[in-house]
Amino acid sequence: MKRANIIAKGKVQKVGYRDFVQDNARELGITGYVENLEDGNVKVVCEGEEDAIEGLINSVKQNPPSFVRVEEVNVGYEEYKGEFSGFERRGADVPGEESEMVVLMRSFDKKGEVMIGILSSMNETLGSMNETLKSVKEDTSQMLEKQDDTIEAIERSKEEIVTEISSLREDLRSYMEEKFARIEQEIEGIKAKIGMV
Repeated sequence: MKRANIIAKGKVQKVGYRDFVQDNARELGITGYVENLEDGNVKVVCEGEEDAIEGLINSVKQNPPSFVRVEEVNVGYEEYKGEFSGFERRGADVPGEESEMVVLMRSFDKKGEVMIGILSSMNETLGSMNETLKSVKEDTSQMLEKQDDTIEAIERSKEEIVTEISSLREDLRSYMEEKFARIEQEIEGIKAKIGMV
């Protein structure tokens, strides 16, 4: 078992070269990683059988995809360490640069955060409005209850007034009938005295 550090130079970033290396390494049963470096090169750290590692080196040098241009491959060998369980791509697509998609996604993130802030504020406002409406509803309910009580009191008073007036009318009628009867008697007495009867 061996470990190799490979540096590939040329047009090897933003052209799918890391995917190509990863696919080959997995086919060959090699573990490790591939990553873009800030200087524009690609670094491969891999471990596996010596024949498999030599196959990977030849593949990344001589058989890259047509849109990749490998100008130079430097290889350094070390003792096998057994630190990897699989083969993976690491790091950003281009170190120090953000792809348009990443910039766009960050823009969406920022706009999403603003939208969340706006929605949160609207939620608070709606909550406050809801409390205000509850208070208005309670106040209106209390006012309607007082109005109903007042109407009931007026109805009771009206009935009492009508009863009182009816009672007064009866009293007045009795009084007037009694008075008229007395006056009639007095007129009859006067007529008898003056001889008109």
